[in-house]
Amino acid sequence: MTIAEKLIARRKRKGLGGRILIPIVVLYVAFLVIAPITALISGALQNGLPAALNVFNAPELWQSLQLSVQIALAVVVIQVVLGTATAWVIVRHNFRGKAIFNGIIDIPFAISPVVVGYMLLLVFGRNGPLNPILQALDIRVAFAVPGIFLATLFVSLPFMIREMIPVIQNLDRVQELAATTLGANRWTTFWRIIFPPLRTALIYGVALTMARAMGEFGAVLVIGGGVQGRTATTTLYIFHALEERQYVEAYTAAILLGLSSVLIVSVADWIRHRSEH
Repeated sequence: MTIAEKLIARRKRKGLGGRILIPIVVLYVAFLVIAPITALISGALQNGLPAALNVFNAPELWQSLQLSVQIALAVVVIQVVLGTATAWVIVRHNFRGKAIFNGIIDIPFAISPVVVGYMLLLVFGRNGPLNPILQALDIRVAFAVPGIFLATLFVSLPFMIREMIPVIQNLDRVQELAATTLGANRWTTFWRIIFPPLRTALIYGVALTMARAMGEFGAVLVIGGGVQGRTATTTLYIFHALEERQYVEAYTAAILLGLSSVLIVSVADWIRHRSEH
């Protein structure tokens, strides 16, 4: 067999592998993503479209959605500032314990959100070590909005940092040094040289953080308690609706929350694709 025939035979084998692998991958994604979405839509429409649309008249739904958005926006602001600063420190500075510090950032990926909520409850709860200080300052964290904010801030910690680190690593230091040599101050150097390459990663980090914050459930349930009208986010609204067998309300709210997260990430993907081309 000639070399050309061997190459043709190899390509045919690769093509056969692709014809087998592609359907497997498509079925895998369809099973994990499309099937649950189809079930949600079917459940929301089980009593007809008017019943599903009537869910949007419930004030509890909009109160929970408002709380979710407010907490998510506050978390995004903190992560944009401190998350970007953390990524910058990890890339540009060397200090003792840097490797351990870098590993700590990924802890929210490894710990169950329920455990996160329980840990916060142990620290800020009635018997927690910080409770006397909080009582003296008349601040309530456990079973209140500040506790939900802290839980959401914890679980969303890695997204902005991990999105920014590789981009900061690839920044051209020569341009920064040249700008400084030509008399540019730190703010001008940051705005003109550093920020433009970071912009797309920043937007995508914001989208991932926002989507993660909007969808958090376990941690906010434990530390917030899910009090209707006070500490019930949209995920807790869905949870309580399922407990009360109000399935249309639960499925409809889940679709609304899911579409919000998908829209946020899709816009970020569109911006990234546009910037790359």
